[in-house]
Amino acid sequence: MTDSADAPTFYEQLVALERAGTAFVFVTLVEARGSVPQDTGAKMLVTAAGLHTGTVGGGRVEAKALALAQEMIGKNENPPRFVAWTLKTDVGMTCGGAVKLYFEPHPAGGAAWTIAIFGAGHIAQALMPVLAPLPCRLRVFDSRAEWLEKIPRVRNLAALQLTDLAPAIDTLPADAFLLCMTQGHNTDRPILHRALATRDFPFIGVIGSDAKAAILRRELIADGLTPALAEKFHCPVGLDFGTNHPHEIALSIAAQLLTERDRIAARSP
Repeated sequence: MTDSADAPTFYEQLVALERAGTAFVFVTLVEARGSVPQDTGAKMLVTAAGLHTGTVGGGRVEAKALALAQEMIGKNENPPRFVAWTLKTDVGMTCGGAVKLYFEPHPAGGAAWTIAIFGAGHIAQALMPVLAPLPCRLRVFDSRAEWLEKIPRVRNLAALQLTDLAPAIDTLPADAFLLCMTQGHNTDRPILHRALATRDFPFIGVIGSDAKAAILRRELIADGLTPALAEKFHCPVGLDFGTNHPHEIALSIAAQLLTERDRIAARSP
């Protein structure tokens, strides 16, 4: 029998879920008024399987909170929710109290926003430390082991060495943001063609100049893409500020990614 002193604490279990990449919702009872089954500050962790640890009162209040948390996980919801329930009318209890609960989602893998970077060269090396602290999941693909070895070792970043990079497109979620930052337009083009021809990603950015963009679009159309599809990428990628220093380019790219992320989120119902 395990000594209770050796049992993992609530926050140790939270960290364990984060490290395992398990989706969960952190539920906190932020206000309790009247006759309620728990005190303000009670909390629980909920996974897709149900209650993981903690409690916000048991009974019907907890059952309703569990159902909402599991629904959020099932829908892969990222924004937190704040709910106020009257126990008699909203929960169906005879008590005359009321509760306010805060639901904080922690998506699988640590974040719902996937950013896929094709190429691990100088700009990517400068960009990854900027993006890694954000609530995102980074996936980096390159054929060169020596560049992949320089990537920072952080929990939300996964790197993969591939001889042929284009098939990695098929492994990405539908809402991933793509960055093509390979050695040149000849290695960018197969990735772009597969992404544009087979998927509908919300953002695709390509490192390079206006001249490179024109060549890529002409070649993609020659390879069978429609002119409309060939227009669906940003090149040069990044907002128009700063110099050509890799770290300044990285900041301009990060700024554009965040701008596009927030613009898409604002359009969502």
